[in-house]
Amino acid sequence: MEKSTNFIEDIINNDLESGKHSEIITRFPPEPNGYLHIGHAKSLCINFGMKEKYHGKCNLRYDDTNPAKEDVEYVDSIKKDIEWLGFKWDEELYASDYFDRMYECAILLIKKGLAFVCDMTGDEIRENRGTLTTPGKNSPYRDRSIDENLDLFQRMKEGEFADGSKVLRAKIDMASPNINMRDPIIYRILRETHHRTGDKWCIYPMYDFAHPLEDAFEGITHSICTLEFEDHRPLYDWVKINCGFDPGPRQIEFARLNMNRTIMSKRYLKKLVDTGFVDGWSDPRMPTLSGMRERGYPAEAIRDFCERVGVAKANSEVNTAMLEFCVRENLNANADRAMVVKDPIKMIIEGVDEEVYEVENNPNAEDKQYHKVTFSNQVFIERDDFMIDPPPKYKRLVVGGSVRLRNSYIVQYKSHVCDSNGNVESVTVQIIPDSKSGGVNAGMKVKGVIQWVNAKDYVSCVLHEYDYLLMDGDGDFNDRLNPNSHIVFENAVAESSLKNAKPYDRFQFMRIGYYSAKGNYGKDGKYEFNRIVSLKDSFNINK
Repeated sequence: MEKSTNFIEDIINNDLESGKHSEIITRFPPEPNGYLHIGHAKSLCINFGMKEKYHGKCNLRYDDTNPAKEDVEYVDSIKKDIEWLGFKWDEELYASDYFDRMYECAILLIKKGLAFVCDMTGDEIRENRGTLTTPGKNSPYRDRSIDENLDLFQRMKEGEFADGSKVLRAKIDMASPNINMRDPIIYRILRETHHRTGDKWCIYPMYDFAHPLEDAFEGITHSICTLEFEDHRPLYDWVKINCGFDPGPRQIEFARLNMNRTIMSKRYLKKLVDTGFVDGWSDPRMPTLSGMRERGYPAEAIRDFCERVGVAKANSEVNTAMLEFCVRENLNANADRAMVVKDPIKMIIEGVDEEVYEVENNPNAEDKQYHKVTFSNQVFIERDDFMIDPPPKYKRLVVGGSVRLRNSYIVQYKSHVCDSNGNVESVTVQIIPDSKSGGVNAGMKVKGVIQWVNAKDYVSCVLHEYDYLLMDGDGDFNDRLNPNSHIVFENAVAESSLKNAKPYDRFQFMRIGYYSAKGNYGKDGKYEFNRIVSLKDSFNINK
């Protein structure tokens, strides 16, 4: 028996030990009405994690019961995201596969006197539902005969009635303390072309009716979902039992993933896409899995994050910095190092000719590999790595000072040139002879170490830097949108080895951050990178 690490595994272990189940079957059931986001990653890791741990099965099943909001684009994106995370489903299924069987289950409920056709409007149904402290009122159509309900439901199916004019409701208890049990709607009329069934149907089942049936049809043993469905569990059980599936699947709820400064609502994410605030669902600022992939997040880091968050019964908020910590930890171990200058000024170096260095790709790699970096008497350095009037504790090149060029010489300031606005255009330095690593003068004390790029052998590139879409604080969603969530550095320069990078290759740009080559990297002579995360953060994983 597998050792359990959370309450879901405790339940599964008990079911296996008791002989209730011999094989564990779960499912991941997204509605194809948007792209998956980081919150879905937790559900993916749990459902597919149970498959992996217990050597069972996990189906991918699309809950496509609302054609008004669903699209093939979302179906395809969901599959791509799941595969990218490293999961493999056993069967690809759709709620629409079962529309005929669901219809027959609705007929069964009518014949049992457990469902009726109601002519009340949506507003009237809501008004008569009651409150948490007052019972609801029975529909005036609740006592229609079985034959009349069968006739009306058949005519609904045949398209005789207008959208919204009639619904099929379960007949349960309008005085139930659980409002979900107060004669819920289980079918509605909706004339929308379905992405798979076309115009075959003009009536569609509601989620709370369809979902338990889908689970039952597929033989799901444990229907694992987020905590907001806990109050729906009595209806889940009512549907499966009264439709002939007893005991059937067991619904288990876990706390959903909530993160600070992160939009976890498909509705709001779609609004950002539709209004053009972001460049589609895969914009690197988006908390969608496709956005994170485009930004350069490693899939392994997202799975690691979900593992660290764990499985809980109570909702809480996770610090987004924890995800960034997991990403940074992965990249520190796996990303090659490179020198890039975001805002370059020229450094003229006296006393040196062209040279070639062998530089280690990643000091943390077990398999040590190297690449060549060229050096000359003209290099680019960061604008803020030289200051005429530096602030206190400034540790780079100053007038009269010296600094080490990474992997190269110590250089001494000689002069500088400014433009008409007083901005530094170039700085001239003199090398300290024999000051490279191992040299006689290598131990000289200097202010600091700065990166550089050979001005005679470089790649012009564009750097994209991202911040949170939401600013800190409370208030209206629109008022919290961050206008500075995307900043572009158009004039960056990189060491020439990066010309050979491939799309989505990841690097640590020294002293700048972790970056990923964009998906169109190298096309039409454009070399662009997305910043994945900064180099350091104050987040403590052990707190």
